[in-house]
Amino acid sequence: VQLQASGGGLVRPGGSLTLSCVASGTIFSTYAMVWYRQAPGKQRELVAAITNGGRTNYADSVKGRFTISRDNPKNTVYLQMNNLQPEDTAVYYCNQGYQYWGQGTQVTVSS
Repeated sequence: VQLQASGGGLVRPGGSLTLSCVASGTIFSTYAMVWYRQAPGKQRELVAAITNGGRTNYADSVKGRFTISRDNPKNTVYLQMNNLQPEDTAVYYCNQGYQYWGQGTQVTVSS
């Protein structure tokens, strides 16, 4: 199983980024997909999840700003992040089925 995340970077407060995660080695459409993040000195936390049926849930801290979506034919999950704030700075990780982890992608929000 491989999960390849991309799309992180440096953005100013109020800006936007879209993270992508491409999965291989599994039947993508059968798995829930999850984005987690870990800020320096903090525990890893769930940011957003989408079930194989498309149902979504979000951490309270990102509701209304982040959107998770999936494209099953492309084996890809996305995290659209709008109105980013400094507290969103973290390494973002893609997870499949609450089992498999990808490498992280750094998101830094700073002026």
